[in-house]
Amino acid sequence: MDIDQTEMYLPAAPERPTWPAMRRGLRHKCPSCGEGALFERYLKLRPECPVCGEDLSHARADDGPAYLSILLTAKVMGTLQLLVYELWQPSPWVLATSFSIGVVIMALALLPRFKGMIVGIQWAKRMHGF
Repeated sequence: MDIDQTEMYLPAAPERPTWPAMRRGLRHKCPSCGEGALFERYLKLRPECPVCGEDLSHARADDGPAYLSILLTAKVMGTLQLLVYELWQPSPWVLATSFSIGVVIMALALLPRFKGMIVGIQWAKRMHGF
C-alpha cells in the first residue's frame, strides 16, 4: 500500500500580492478590495469588510504596530531634536514642550497605519485564518 505523497497535501491556495495589501492597510482600507474601511474606530478593526465581505475578525496585530510606531517616532524625532538644538539652541522648556507634543502626535498618527499594514501582511500571507 504505497500512498502517493502528493495526494497527502491540500492544494495550495492562490498567492495574494503582499505590497498592494500593505499599501491598502496603510490607507486604512480593506486588504482584499481596497475599498472598504478597515477600522470602526481609532484602532478597532471591523469584523468584516463592508464592501467585499472579507472576514477580518481573525487579524491579530498585537504589539507590532506599537513597536514600529515607537521605533520610527524615536528615530525621526530624536534626530530632528538634535538638529534643532545644534542649529538654534532653543530654551530647554521650548525644546521639551514642542518635541513632547510632536512625539505624541506622530506616534498616534502612525499607530493605525502600522496596524493596517500588519493586517494587510497577515491577509496576504494567509496568517491567523485568513
